[in-house]
Amino acid sequence: MHRLFRTILVFSALSLSIGSAFAQSVDTTQPHSSEVTLVDIPVSPSHKITVERRGKIVLIGINRPNIQNRLDPEAYLALAKAYYDYDHDPSLRAAVLFGYGDNFSQGVDVEGFKAVASSGGVTLGDGLIDPLGKKMPLLTKPLIVAVHGDTWNLAHELFLVADIRVAANNTDFGQDENTHGRFPGGGSTVRFVREAGWGNAMRYILTGDHWTAREAYRMGTVQEIPDPQSALDKAIELANKIAANGPLGIKASLVTAHRVIDPVQAEALSGLDTQRAALYKSEDFQEGRKAEAEGRTPVYQGK
Repeated sequence: MHRLFRTILVFSALSLSIGSAFAQSVDTTQPHSSEVTLVDIPVSPSHKITVERRGKIVLIGINRPNIQNRLDPEAYLALAKAYYDYDHDPSLRAAVLFGYGDNFSQGVDVEGFKAVASSGGVTLGDGLIDPLGKKMPLLTKPLIVAVHGDTWNLAHELFLVADIRVAANNTDFGQDENTHGRFPGGGSTVRFVREAGWGNAMRYILTGDHWTAREAYRMGTVQEIPDPQSALDKAIELANKIAANGPLGIKASLVTAHRVIDPVQAEALSGLDTQRAALYKSEDFQEGRKAEAEGRTPVYQGK
C-alpha cells in the first residue's frame, strides 16, 4: 500500500533490558538526507520503526509487517524515542504515524510484552515520550495518525492519542482484549469513552466486537475516511497545512486545549499499568492464551 520512502532513518535496537539507552552510532551505509536535524539517530538492521523527514514534517512508520506490525518492547521504546526527537527538534512542526504493509497494526506483541507487563509495564526513562500518553512528559506538537486494515487494541489506543485521525475506509478497528482474558490497558477506557461517549465505547470494549471506519466516523473518533491508497497522503496534506501555520500559536492551542482534558483523565490513566499487570498474572489470561493457541473458545472462571 505505501510506497517505499527514499530517505529512511531507522532507530536502533534497544538492549533487551528495558531501561537501557539507545545506541548513539549511525550506520553510514544507510541513505539519508543532509537536511535531517534530528540528532544522534541510531540505525538498526531490524528497522522496526522508521523516521523520514519531509521539510517541516516527519513521518514515523511501524515496520513489522511480517507480524502485522505488532509492537514488542523494543519497537515501543523506539517509537517513544521518535516522539521525543520530534518534539525536541524546533524545525519540525507536525508528525504523521502510519504502518507499513496491509495493516496499521494488530496491537501488542503479547509474548514480547508478557514479561514487562507482569512487572508493571515498560519503563520509560529520559529522552522518551510515552506513545500512549499515559505518563509525563506528553507531546507538545501536533500528531496525526493514518491507519488502514487491522487497527486493534494497542494500535487503536495509539490512534486515540493523536490530535487528528485519518482512517482508510477498509480499516477494521478492534478493542477486544476482554475476549482474550485481558483488558484495554493502554488508555482506551479513558480516551475512547471521552471521544465516542460511554455507550459507544462500552458497546465495543465490553463485547469485543470490531467496527468499521464509517462507524468510527459516526462516533467521532475519526476525522477523515479516504480510500486506502490515499490515506497516508491525506495525513501528510493535513500535516503540511499545520506546518505552514505559526508554530507558537499551534503550541498554545494544544496547551490550552489540554487544560480541559488532562486534569480529568490523568488519575485514570495512571492506574492502568497496575491493573494490566494483575490481569497478566491471572488464570483467565493464561486460559485466553491457551485457547487462542488451540483455536477454541476460552472458558473463563474470573480468577
